[in-house]
Amino acid sequence: MTVRLEKMNSVEFQQYLSYAIKNFADEQIKSGIWEQQGSISRAKNEYIKLLPEGEKTENNNLFTIRDGDQEVGMIWLAQRTNEKGFIYDINIWEGNQGKGYGKQAMKELEIAAKKIGLKSIGLHVFGHNKVARDLYEKLGYIETNIRMEKTL
Repeated sequence: MTVRLEKMNSVEFQQYLSYAIKNFADEQIKSGIWEQQGSISRAKNEYIKLLPEGEKTENNNLFTIRDGDQEVGMIWLAQRTNEKGFIYDINIWEGNQGKGYGKQAMKELEIAAKKIGLKSIGLHVFGHNKVARDLYEKLGYIETNIRMEKTL
């Protein structure tokens, strides 16, 4: 496995965006944050706000994750300050999950982050996503805050 990150092109970005809007809405619903009704519209608005210039939005690095010539996923790193980055999204496409691509992509992203001068990287993970939480902990990420909720 030779994982590398390549800047996402406009075609890859449009494919990602179609997937991401629906996925983001679904995750918000699953977490109890949003209602089903209007969730796609809300998700679209979030992406427009965060990436007004698409894959060319300043201080945002959208990468296609490749193994050789095969596209296996994507990862998005935003530079929030001169020293702090934030991973908005990482996806390993179906059929490629569980093969170590996520772990390798995160390591490659750390190298890219250091090259642009970042000293730390943050991320958000939904509480129900145990696989991702385990991966991030193994890579040295620590919890900095926890939001809890009880349905009555």
